[in-house]
Parts: sequence; C-alpha cells; structure tokens
Amino acid sequence: MTEDTLNKQHCLNTPSLLRRMAAWLYEGMLLFGVIFIAGYLFGTLTQTRHAMTNRIGLQIFIFLVLGVYFVWLWSKGQTLAMKTWNIRVVNHEGVELTQVRALIRYLYSWVWFLPPLAVTTIFNLDSLQGVLLIFGWVLLWAIASQFHPERQFWHDVFAGTRLIHQPRKSKKDDSIFKS
Repeated sequence: MTEDTLNKQHCLNTPSLLRRMAAWLYEGMLLFGVIFIAGYLFGTLTQTRHAMTNRIGLQIFIFLVLGVYFVWLWSKGQTLAMKTWNIRVVNHEGVELTQVRALIRYLYSWVWFLPPLAVTTIFNLDSLQGVLLIFGWVLLWAIASQFHPERQFWHDVFAGTRLIHQPRKSKKDDSIFKS
C-alpha cells in the first residue's frame, strides 16, 4: 500500500459504536430544544389552542424542520453533537455531502423510528409498550451495524454515506503564531 492509501484509510476510520450512540443521545437532547421551539412557532402561527388540533400538521412541520436542520448541518459535515464527539459524515470517497445526499441520508435515518412507530400504531400499543419497542429497535439497529464490514450504520450504507472519526486539531495547529 502507498503512503497516500494508508493516510486515507486512517482518515476514514469508523468511530466506535459507543461514540456514535453517545453522539446520537446528545443529538436527541439538543433536538428537544429544536422541537420545542418548532412546536411553539407552529402553535403560535396556527393559533392552535388544543394539542390534538392540527396534530398531523404539527408532525409534518416538525418533520420538515428536522429535515432542514439535518440536511443543512450534514452538508457542512457535522452537527453540534457530532462535533462534540469528533464524528463527521462524508460520502464514500471521504468528501462532504451534497444537500441532496444529506436529504437522502435524512430520509433513510427515519428507519431508527418508523418501524416501531408503525407496529405501535398497527397493534394499538399503549405508550409504555411503544417506548419499549422503540428502545428495543434502536438497540437492534445499532447492534446490526457491527455486521457491516466497516461497522457503519445500515442507513448510511443505503444513503451512500459514512461516519468517520475526526480527531480534534491540537491548539498548536490553531495558533495564529505559526512559523
């Protein structure tokens, strides 16, 4: 192997499952605020007085807001949670995503939630059963990544993207007093 190939492989290392799931949980905490503001904005703009009024409209609005959030940040390489955990999303060649590729990844990423939500709806499960089903599915989906040769999540494989570990630059690299 050439030195360039070795450097490229080193740069495209997949983060550990623990690191990816920590970023995933942190992202969920950050999204709480995004969803809260989006819900408040939707309620204010539509003058909704009851939570169940315009429920479908609110769900569509939040889906769109999340889509804008993720597509915009993924096309720049990473969200705040990904940055915190030194993770970057790139295409198979290691290049930043286009907005179209980021949109495709966003749509495929719903596989984390849609199957258990569909089962919960079809079988009319109560809230606790639905939450347990979601947690079980998330666990299975995360573990399934360990069966991919590069240990990538399967929605990334389907979307033509990959998560890579991107170590932070040292403060020495950021210095304005470079020689």
